Amino acid sequence: MKYFLSIVIPCYNEQNRIKSTVNKITTFFSKKEFKYELILVDDGSTDTTVSILKKFIKKYSSQNNLKISILLNEKNKGKGHSVKKGFLAAKGKYVLFTDADLSTPIEEFENLLKYIKDGFNVAIASRSMPDSNIVVSQPLARVFIGKSFGLLVRWIVGLNYIDTQCGFKCFDRTAVDTIFHHLKITGFSFDVEILYLAKIFGLKVKEVPVRWENSFDSKVRIFIDPASMFFNLFRIKNIHSKTIPKH
Repeated sequence: MKYFLSIVIPCYNEQNRIKSTVNKITTFFSKKEFKYELILVDDGSTDTTVSILKKFIKKYSSQNNLKISILLNEKNKGKGHSVKKGFLAAKGKYVLFTDADLSTPIEEFENLLKYIKDGFNVAIASRSMPDSNIVVSQPLARVFIGKSFGLLVRWIVGLNYIDTQCGFKCFDRTAVDTIFHHLKITGFSFDVEILYLAKIFGLKVKEVPVRWENSFDSKVRIFIDPASMFFNLFRIKNIHSKTIPKH
C-alpha cells in the first residue's frame, strides 16, 4: 500500500474556507511520519475553488510525506458522487472522508483510527452521543430536521445509529473495497447508503463521539434537500435488494 492514509474532501464553491481547511490538515499531518494523500474532489464549482485547489499542489510539493490530487466533475453531480469518486481513487491503507468546512477538527481522526486498529472496519463521527462536544450548535430548525431524519433512518432503513450524517468517517481498506463501488446515491443520503451496505456485508461499524462546531455556510438547503433525502431512504433498500455478499 503506497499511503498509510487517504483523505477525501468533496468541494463545491469552497473558495472562502478550503485554504484554511487544507492548511489545518497539512499542519497536523506534517508532524506524522507516515505518507498520506489528500484527494480534493471539486463538484463543478462556479467560484474560484478550482484555481485555489491547483495552487495547493505547488505549495505543498516540498512535503515529502504528502501527495495532493485534484479530481474535477465537469458539472455539479452531488456530494455522494464526489465522495465515491474520491474513494475509488484512494490508495491509502485507511481512508478518511471529511467535509470541507472541517466542522469536526482533523485531530479527531486519531479517535476514529484507534477503533479501526481495534478491529472495526468503519468508524463514524457522531455529534449526538452523550460524550460529544458541541462547541457551536446548529440552528434549532436544523437540529429538529436532523433528529427527525435519524428517526426515519431507523424506521425505514433499520440502522440504529444516533448520527449518520456527520461528515467525518474513517474506513479500512476492506470497507473501501467492499462498499464504494456499490454506491448509487449521489446526494446527501449517501452516508446512509454507506452504512446500509456495511450492514449488508457484515462489516463492523463504531460510532464515536467527537468535538464538533457548526458551520453557518452549510450546503444543505434546509427545505429542498431533506425532502430528497427522505425519498432516497426508500430507494436505498430497493436499489440494494439484490446486492448479495459473496461468501
